Amino acid sequence: MRSGGVLGGSVRRPARRRATVALAAIGLLVLSGCGTDVDDITVGPGKGWPASHHDGRNSGTTAVAGARKTTLSWSRPLGGQISEAVTIGADGQMFISTRAPRCAIASFQMRTGRKRFCNDLGPSTYAAPTVVDGATNVYVGDDGAVNSFNYLGQPRWRTPVAGVPVSVQFTGDGNLLTITQTGQVDVLSRQTGERVVPTTQLLGEPDFLAYPELTRPASGVGLDDCATGGPLCPVANIAAVDPDSGSFYLTVWKPGKQAASLIAMRYRGTKLEQQWSADMLTGGSATSPALSADGKTLYLGDNSKRLIAVNTADGSTKWTQPLEWAPRGGISVSSDGLIIPAGDDGYLLALRDKGDSVETAWERKDLALRGTPVQTAGGIGYTTAAIGDGLNLITFDTKTGTTDDSDVLPGAKGSTTGTSIGANGEVIVATRIGELFVFKPEN
Repeated sequence: MRSGGVLGGSVRRPARRRATVALAAIGLLVLSGCGTDVDDITVGPGKGWPASHHDGRNSGTTAVAGARKTTLSWSRPLGGQISEAVTIGADGQMFISTRAPRCAIASFQMRTGRKRFCNDLGPSTYAAPTVVDGATNVYVGDDGAVNSFNYLGQPRWRTPVAGVPVSVQFTGDGNLLTITQTGQVDVLSRQTGERVVPTTQLLGEPDFLAYPELTRPASGVGLDDCATGGPLCPVANIAAVDPDSGSFYLTVWKPGKQAASLIAMRYRGTKLEQQWSADMLTGGSATSPALSADGKTLYLGDNSKRLIAVNTADGSTKWTQPLEWAPRGGISVSSDGLIIPAGDDGYLLALRDKGDSVETAWERKDLALRGTPVQTAGGIGYTTAAIGDGLNLITFDTKTGTTDDSDVLPGAKGSTTGTSIGANGEVIVATRIGELFVFKPEN
């Protein structure tokens, strides 16, 4: 701030007035430096892969153009089990939760694979997905809390919750929607972690007056059932969010129920309210729900080997499609209705939504899935498949299902936790036993 001309002039301001002017100027700089009317969590071209299934809709698709051929850029072991997909900030910084000792959440640089930070949290962090905003702040749950760190791994805030947040998403107004496996729903401020609306308990509040010696269960109880949507994990999947309407959709298996339910709720700035509930998921939920581009249809799978399309207006079923396996994890849904389910017991298959019915677009029974298929711009898809005794990254044409490229994941075994796409077309997969692989597009 230049003040020499004023101080050297013939008019001298009183000290109090000079201090007031100086403070006003500083305040103006702070406001102009921090204030913005641009939402920094918008998902689109060049915005990375901010959530497990890319966006609030859990679409498993991106507007980034894919490449017909890729090559391995780098790989590295992480030293512990991985169960969630890699998320990617707008600048290419990657985040992943692990079971590695003293490294519950790790971050790596896209270009080199260099570790940026590695933070210790509760032992159940491995079951909690990460989400990343446009300022590369990361959000992740652990035993009894939601945490936020900046891009350097420095703590921003920590908010207590009951259970482990197995679903973390952004709301349309830029807050954080978290749901624990025990059914606690919260909307938190991204800046402070404070609750924006009162907490909702999907399974009800315990009556401590009637049972004064009653204690809450351990935070990680039932997490082992979450992978298959079993009854010990009431909320097993990541909610799908419609940013325009404020509605969000989640699966809940309430005690004593014969089937798990699909529930629609709405967040309207000051409160959470339930819209409808449908008991339809035989044997429990098998996938996270995925929302269509127009917000009118929800897709999800159950453990009776069905893929189900649901009308978001009232929870009625539009159609069901029997599969040869129970789908798992995510479902990739393009804007024109091409649906590609996942599941390590299945094969690469594409279905076409016809409104009140569904048809098979193509199938590849020769490709045994070992990860989650995703779709990119240009009609290109990626997934991992079992080839011989190992795993390969498969690049396929989403219109025909034909293979464009097949790249070995050196030394990889088992299956992968998901498929993520970087802002420049990089393809990232992590194996469940704890290895990270990054492929770059060939020009």
